[in-house]
Amino acid sequence: MTDSARLADVLAVLDELYDPRWAQEWDSVGLVVGNPDDLVRRVMFAVDPVMAVIEEAAAWEADLLVTHHPLLLRGVQSVATTSSKGRAVTALVRGGVALHVAHTNADVADPGVSDALAGALGLTELRPLRPSAPVDALDKVVTFVPHADADRVIDALAAAGAGELGDYARCAWTTQGVGTFLPLPGAQPAVGEVGTAERVEETRIEMVLRRDRRSAVIGALKAAHPYEEPAYDVLELASVESGRGLGRVGQLREPEKLDEFAARVARSLPATAGPIRVAGDRDCPVRSVAVCGGAGDDLFGDVRASGADVFVTADLRHHPASEAIEQGPPALVDCAHWATEWPWLADADRLLQDGLTRRGVTVQTRVSTLVTDPWTSTVSTTTTTDDRSQR
Repeated sequence: MTDSARLADVLAVLDELYDPRWAQEWDSVGLVVGNPDDLVRRVMFAVDPVMAVIEEAAAWEADLLVTHHPLLLRGVQSVATTSSKGRAVTALVRGGVALHVAHTNADVADPGVSDALAGALGLTELRPLRPSAPVDALDKVVTFVPHADADRVIDALAAAGAGELGDYARCAWTTQGVGTFLPLPGAQPAVGEVGTAERVEETRIEMVLRRDRRSAVIGALKAAHPYEEPAYDVLELASVESGRGLGRVGQLREPEKLDEFAARVARSLPATAGPIRVAGDRDCPVRSVAVCGGAGDDLFGDVRASGADVFVTADLRHHPASEAIEQGPPALVDCAHWATEWPWLADADRLLQDGLTRRGVTVQTRVSTLVTDPWTSTVSTTTTTDDRSQR
C-alpha cells in the first residue's frame, strides 16, 4: 500500500462511482481546479465550495476537495479576486487544493445522495423514485465477409469503437458458413459475375458497441467491407436495469405517526438555523417514505405514483406544495437543502477509500462539518400552528 495517489487515479475512482455522463446537460461536474499528475495524500468532502470550506481544506492541507455543488455552474468571464468565484479559485490555487464536483451525477448514482438520506432515516427496501434511462445502451453489429477479409474488417470495426467490453478490446464472435447471391444487371460485384448465382465461403462477424458509436461503426463497416453492397444487421440490445435514478422510496420497519416521523427526520439530519416544516395530518400513519436529497418539488407525480405516505425533500415552494397537499397523500416534510445532502459525504468518503484500496492506495480523508446552509437565523412569528386553524 502507498499513502498517496496521482490525482488522475483518484478521479478515475470518483468517475466510476459518479459517472460524468449521468449528469444533467445544464450541470458542471468533474475537475474544476488541479493538475491530474499531482499527488494526493488528503481528500476532504463538503457540500458547498464556499470560502469557509476552502479555507478549512487549505488549513488541513488537503490536496483535493470534493464537493457536491459546483463552483462554476454558470459561465464566468473572469476569476479575478474582485468576485466571489475569483476569490475561491485563487484560494484553491494558492492553497494547492484541487477541486472536483459530483453533482447531478451523484444524485442519480447507486448508491447516491438519496440513498444516504434514506439510510440516515432508517429506510429499507430502497428503489429509485424516478429511475434513470440507461446511458450505456448497446448495439450489436453483424456482418458477413469472405474468410480472407475477416480480420481486416474486425480491425476496422474495432478502430471505430466496436468490440469494447470492460478492459478488453477487439472482442468479436465469428462463425463460418456459405453465402449466396445473384448479381443483377448494373451491379459491379467484387466476387462473381452478373447473371450468375455465386456461393462464397464467408465468416459471420458479431461485435458489440455503444449505441452512440453506431454511425461511426457502420461507416467503418461500409468502408472496409469488400462487397459492393455489404449485408449487415444492427440489433439493439436490451438494457439491464440498474438502481440509478432520482430520489428513493423505502420502508420504515414499523409505522409511525407523521409527528413521530418528523421528529425522526429532525434527529437524523444535521441541525440548521431553519426549522423542519411539515404538511399533512399530524396523526396519519407513515410506513412508505419517498426522499430526494436537495430540491425535489418537481417529483410530486413520481411520489404519488410510488404510493409513499410522506415525501422528504428540500426547498419546497408554496404553490407546488399547496397543490400537492390539496390532492391528498403524501404528507410533506421540508428540510434544509444542505442538511438533506450532507449524509452523502460519508458515503462518498467510504466508497472512494474502498476504490483506492483495491488499487493498493490509501489516502487520508475528512468530511467537513461546517454548516454551509445559507440561512443563519430565524424569527418566530406569534401565530402558532393551532392558532392558524382558529382564523
